Amino acid sequence: MPRRFFRKFALKREHLRGKWWLEPFDHLLHDPQLWGIRRRTVVPAFALGLFVAYLPFPAHMLTAALLALALRVNIPVAAASVWVCNPVTMGPMFYAGFEVGRVLLGLPPQDFEFEMSFAWLGERFAYIWQPMLLGCVLLGAILSLLGYIGLDLLWRSSISDYQAERRARRQD
Repeated sequence: MPRRFFRKFALKREHLRGKWWLEPFDHLLHDPQLWGIRRRTVVPAFALGLFVAYLPFPAHMLTAALLALALRVNIPVAAASVWVCNPVTMGPMFYAGFEVGRVLLGLPPQDFEFEMSFAWLGERFAYIWQPMLLGCVLLGAILSLLGYIGLDLLWRSSISDYQAERRARRQD
C-alpha cells in the first residue's frame, strides 16, 4: 500500500531532464536511488522532511531536497513532507518549540505580545532565538523519529499483508 500510494504522486526524474536550472546537478539527480519508491529510501526521506519542517528558518523544501541529495534518500518525499509546516501549523509549531526550549533553558516566562514588524523582531530576537532553536530542534527530532517508526511499521505491515495474501492465493 505505501509503495503504490507514493508511486501515484511520485515525480519522475525524466521530467527534470534537460532543465537549464538543474544542469549543474544533472549528474547527481539521475541516480535511481533518489527517485525510487523503496522503503529504504522513502522512510528516511519522510523523517528528514519532518525534521526540516520543524526548523525555524525559510526554504524548507530546498533544504530538504539538498539534504536528501546528500544523504541519498528520496528527494520528492523529503521535499513534500516539509509541508507539515504550513501557514496554519507554523505558529503553533514554533510557539511549542519556543516553550519547550524556554523550559529546558530555565528562562522565566514573559508576557508575549506579538507585533508583525521588524522592530518587534529586533527587540525580541535576542530573547527568543536560543529557546526557539533548541525547542524546534528537539521537537523536530522527536517528530522525525515518530514519523520514521510509524511509516516503517506501516510499510512493513503492508508488505506482510501482501505476502500473506499471495500465499493464500497460491494455496487455493
